Amino acid sequence: MRVILGLIAAIGAEACMRERTLQTHHHSHVKRQDANATFPPVLDANEQILLDSFDNTSISTWSYYYTHGDHIAGRNRTMAQWTADRWAEYGFSSRLDEYYVYLNYPVSHSLLLTYPNGSTFTPSLQEAILPEDETTGYPNRIPTFHGYSFSGNASAEYVYVGRGQQVDFNRLKALGVQLEGKIALAKYGGPFRGLKVKNAQEHGMIGAVIFSDPSDDGNITEAKGVVAYPNGPARNPTTVQRGSVQFLSIYPGDPTTPGYTSKEDSPRADKSNSVPHIPSLPISWVDAQPILEALNGFGTVGVEVNRTGWVGAIPGVNYSTGDGSGATLSLSNVMEDDITPIWDVIGIINGTNQDEVVLVGNHRDAWIVGGAADPNSGSAVLIELAKAFGKLSETGWKPTRTIVLCSWDAEEYGLVGSTEWVEEYIPWLKTAAVTYFNIDVAVSGPIPDIAATPDLHAISSSLMKKIVWPYRGTTNRTMYDVWTEEVGGEIGVLGSGSDYTSFLHRGIASIDMGAGGGPTDPIYHYHSNYDSYHWMATFGDPGFHTHKAIGQYLTLLLYHMVSDASLPLEPADYTSELKTYLAELNETIATANGTLELSELTSAIDVFKTSAEEFNTLRALAIDTNDTELLAVTNHKARDFSRGFTSQGGLPGREFFQNLIFAPGLDTGYAPVTLPGITESITFQNNFTLAQEFVGKTADAILVAAAILKT
Repeated sequence: MRVILGLIAAIGAEACMRERTLQTHHHSHVKRQDANATFPPVLDANEQILLDSFDNTSISTWSYYYTHGDHIAGRNRTMAQWTADRWAEYGFSSRLDEYYVYLNYPVSHSLLLTYPNGSTFTPSLQEAILPEDETTGYPNRIPTFHGYSFSGNASAEYVYVGRGQQVDFNRLKALGVQLEGKIALAKYGGPFRGLKVKNAQEHGMIGAVIFSDPSDDGNITEAKGVVAYPNGPARNPTTVQRGSVQFLSIYPGDPTTPGYTSKEDSPRADKSNSVPHIPSLPISWVDAQPILEALNGFGTVGVEVNRTGWVGAIPGVNYSTGDGSGATLSLSNVMEDDITPIWDVIGIINGTNQDEVVLVGNHRDAWIVGGAADPNSGSAVLIELAKAFGKLSETGWKPTRTIVLCSWDAEEYGLVGSTEWVEEYIPWLKTAAVTYFNIDVAVSGPIPDIAATPDLHAISSSLMKKIVWPYRGTTNRTMYDVWTEEVGGEIGVLGSGSDYTSFLHRGIASIDMGAGGGPTDPIYHYHSNYDSYHWMATFGDPGFHTHKAIGQYLTLLLYHMVSDASLPLEPADYTSELKTYLAELNETIATANGTLELSELTSAIDVFKTSAEEFNTLRALAIDTNDTELLAVTNHKARDFSRGFTSQGGLPGREFFQNLIFAPGLDTGYAPVTLPGITESITFQNNFTLAQEFVGKTADAILVAAAILKT
């Protein structure tokens, strides 16, 4: 993920499953502001119809529906059918695709702190019911829990392990902290929560407790004088972040059917490779406070641990490692395992070119009754998008390329609905899919943010200039203006964390988009009961104007991708990015004090550059001569070339991830690593022989992509 300091990356960098913490990522593509851009933007007739179809009041209505009922994965068929019915009203042929997947649901849980003197503290493990926010008090509100967590009990001394990265555990071992047989107390932030549990498990620990920390909230905290929700924009202190603890960087999707589709009669594989076998619980910072305070003065004090993100901002806590404290935790977590149906909603408008398909997706399931930002800001936007294309179709317009809308189920557990769907339809997708557009958390704040494959950089940034962006009371700037001013015009690299993942790793151009908060914006209560309609209407996006603007942007992207005679993909934009990734690889090699022969990779990038330039010449000829047959050829090349990047069989030990240009980090789960087969062979295995092997594989992948452009 990338961003300006303080930007809560709530959208495009990584989507729903990622941690919302302050992170900086160096991979970006900077677009300079166009001094000649006009305001208000100039639109053609079809663009005007599409944008005029958006209404913030109706978006609010869709949001209200989605945020007032239990729609945890596998328990939302009524909502799935309602979504299909809305799309059908606007001209999409809609259906439900059903899969039978492994999920688990909370039955009971408890946590007890016992001090050395025998006194105890019992955390509530609940979020406060707020009279102002009705859904927080629903009788069927969802308990705090971790999806795919292990049923079991653990009772032992505990130690604080920072953010639970491998490097945090390495530091603890260097400090002489005994880990085996103990319970890990970890802070949210950094790697995906499932990897925190995985790392604890691999170090012989018997349970994990993960807490939210106000340090993630910058200056918008009660300690700095800001009033907490529901009366103000700071985090409610009882906020608990739910979420999956699947080992996301190893395999997304149903862990019992790795690599194949989950149907009712599908054979079931051992899931122990991708889900924990120690119990874990999430807690709030107020529940964590006395647990951390009991470690004060024991082990190494937090500032002396000298690890990034180790010290938080809970009052009275010094974030000591805690070894030798004598305090113990007793943890109980009881889950109900089930093979249960889930429902993906699919809506289609057929284009005249049946072999060119553009997909747009958002997931529907949430950990809570609400989910106003995650995911239902995106769900509401997709209904309004369907309405807009319905209006355009009334004029007689028909798309050149087929549109497929997707409302995924069970994304929250581990991208399950989208992964199973891709596994079922991969032969068709590999021959027909042009792009996949993802809009998960469409809105959790006012600042637009996107991440995309390089061939989508040009179209994704240029169309921002056509969107009027409501920003903190102003209406005289475009999305492009706000994006360049607030985010530096950076387009992020895709890692994982939302439903673009399966598409990206099958060589399909992808983009992830949305809008998040900056350092002065209200705190977004990620995966909490307070991600509610009331929070959104009061603090997140009063009036739902940002919902409208991001929906208009997505709609224009989709319109041009399905209508332009020449596909607006730019393969040549990979060249500069590949060179950047190569430079960063050289830095990694130097840091590791190793050597690799990279001439094969350098040569492959040069070949790709030449092929992309030849492709541009051929496409220009097709456009200039209006040669429809030649234009079809170049469109198919633009559609297919990125399949080459996924042609070499996947990454070592996690073969699901086939893209050798970018992948989620092995110990991040969300944030991307570029040239991952080479880079992580060095950084995690110190295996330069394997790294050299992946130099060859990565070079071959780039050459396959170049050959598709050239032939």
